[in-house]
Amino acid sequence: MKLIDKLTHNSNCNFFLLAGPCVIEGEEMAMQIAEHVLSATQRLGIPYVFKGSYRKANRSRLDSFTGIGDEKALRILRKVGEEFNIPVVTDIHTPDEAAMAAQYVDVLQIPAFLCRQTDLLVAAARTGRMVNIKKGQFLSPQAMEHAVNKVRDAGCDDVAVTERGTTFGYQDLVVDFRGIKVMQQFAPVIMDVTHSLQQPNQTAGVTGGLPEYIELIARAAIAVGADGLFMETHPEPSVAKSDGANMLRLDLIEPLLSRLTEIKMTINKIDKI
Repeated sequence: MKLIDKLTHNSNCNFFLLAGPCVIEGEEMAMQIAEHVLSATQRLGIPYVFKGSYRKANRSRLDSFTGIGDEKALRILRKVGEEFNIPVVTDIHTPDEAAMAAQYVDVLQIPAFLCRQTDLLVAAARTGRMVNIKKGQFLSPQAMEHAVNKVRDAGCDDVAVTERGTTFGYQDLVVDFRGIKVMQQFAPVIMDVTHSLQQPNQTAGVTGGLPEYIELIARAAIAVGADGLFMETHPEPSVAKSDGANMLRLDLIEPLLSRLTEIKMTINKIDKI
């Protein structure tokens, strides 16, 4: 059975969750986050995929943190998956990275800025892993059908699309929730709650964010029927080495997921009327 089918056709009829730190900073932190989120999702009946980038390739400044070393970070990701018996997702940046990362994780994620890169999509598809394609900030929802078809034509039906906002001016993003329904015509859709609240291209060279709207975006996504949610979380976002400006603090994740589950269950009841 495809992993995306296991996530979307779960017995609790709940949304699924991809969550974790922006980038792997170390084993202890990764384990702490995975254990905390897994405990919450198990209580709430939410299928959980641990998220962590083994390396950050898209940075504004040369001195920005990019990772602790590829192999070291990938080994931590594999250990998280084995320790907690959960799927793990990481992003890749070049075709050569696909086969390497596939040895350690269950889902290969295509970054938004690279979603049109044919060789990257085909290489990810050919690993046999699930592929999660983030919608480019510069693309319409309709255009993502071509990215999905590249993956399917390369032999992989285990594919999802992630909405992460659309460029609005030079330093902001907006979410058009119509896009979730549009993209669901050709693949399950995940809402990237935290990245859609980024404020990129700041003059300081460090991306800003609006984390106070995390719940607003998440509630709206569940209300319109998103299949899954994506969130980055950290015990102390203020000291996170990457994307701390738009992360959800770890201790806030269970109360939020509880409220979102209530919304999802209500929507399920309404849909049956």
